[in-house]
Amino acid sequence: MSQRVLDQLDFAKAVGEIAAKREPFAVATVVRTVGSSLGKPGFKMIVSKDGRIIYGTLGGVCPEGPIVNIALETMKTGSPRMIKVHLEDVESAVTGTISRQSEDEIHVETNCGGTMEVYVEPYLPASRLVVIGQGGKDDVEDSLVKLSMMLGFEVVVIDPLPVLSTDPDVLISQVGYELSNFQFSDSDYVVVLTKGSRDVSVLKVLSRANVAFVGLLASRKRVKQDLEALTAERVRGDFIRAIHAPVGVDIGAIIPSEIALSIMTDIIATKYGRHLPHKVVVEFAGSDSTQEEHGRQVHDAEAERQLHM
Repeated sequence: MSQRVLDQLDFAKAVGEIAAKREPFAVATVVRTVGSSLGKPGFKMIVSKDGRIIYGTLGGVCPEGPIVNIALETMKTGSPRMIKVHLEDVESAVTGTISRQSEDEIHVETNCGGTMEVYVEPYLPASRLVVIGQGGKDDVEDSLVKLSMMLGFEVVVIDPLPVLSTDPDVLISQVGYELSNFQFSDSDYVVVLTKGSRDVSVLKVLSRANVAFVGLLASRKRVKQDLEALTAERVRGDFIRAIHAPVGVDIGAIIPSEIALSIMTDIIATKYGRHLPHKVVVEFAGSDSTQEEHGRQVHDAEAERQLHM
C-alpha cells in the first residue's frame, strides 16, 4: 500500500475519531504554493477545539501557529477561510504584518521565501435535541421530534415507553436507564417532559452536564415546586436560573403541535443569541432573584392536561 493511501487512511481515521466525540474541529489544507515552501499542496492538519494539532502538518511550526489561531476563529464563526501565507525573513514579515491590507494574508518569519495558500474549513457537530420523556403517549413529544428533525437537528429520545409516529435518530428506551451515563455535549438542547415524577432527579443530572439549553415543560405551580426542590438540594443557582421553565416562547400556543413549535422557537432563539418574549416570571424560595420564564405560552389548564395524559 502506498504512503499516500496510508496517509489518507490516517487522516480519515483521525477525522472519524474526533467527529465521534461530537467536538468541533477544523481542517487546514495547503492548496497551492509558489516558490520555496516546506509545505506542499495536499498537506493537511487537523486542529482541535482547544487549539491542538491532532493530525498532520503544514510543513513547519512557523506557518502552523498562525493557522491554528485562524482555525479557532473559523470554529467560532462556522465560516471557512482561504489564507495566503507569506514565508519571509524577519524584517519583511514584520513590515508585512504592520502594513497588511487583508485579514486573509499572514506574514511569518522563515527563510523559505515562498507563499502558501491554505484553506481552513471548520467542522461543527450538528445541534442535537435530547428529549427526556416519561413514557406513554405524549403528543407534545411526538410533535417535537417531527419538527426538530425537519429543522435539521439530530434527535435523541430517552423514554422508557415512547409512542412516536417518527423514529428519532437515537432512541434509548431501556427501563430504568441511568441518565448520568449519557454523554451530553455543549451543543445539546435538552427538553424535559417527565411530567413531575422525575423532574428534579433529571434536572440534577443535567446540572452536572455542560449543555446549551435545558427546558422543562410544566405548569407554573410545578415549576415553582421543582425549582424550590433544586434549591433545597443545593443545585447551582446559575443552573437553576438558566432553566427555560416553563419552556417555550410566547406565541399563544395551545395545541400540542403549537407547543412544540413554541419550544423549538425558544431553542433556535437561544442558539442564535436572540431574546424573544416569554410569558411569566416564576419566583422560587431560596433564590436571590427570580426565574425568568424562558418559555411557555400554554394556558395552565392545557399544560396540566398535557402533562398528565
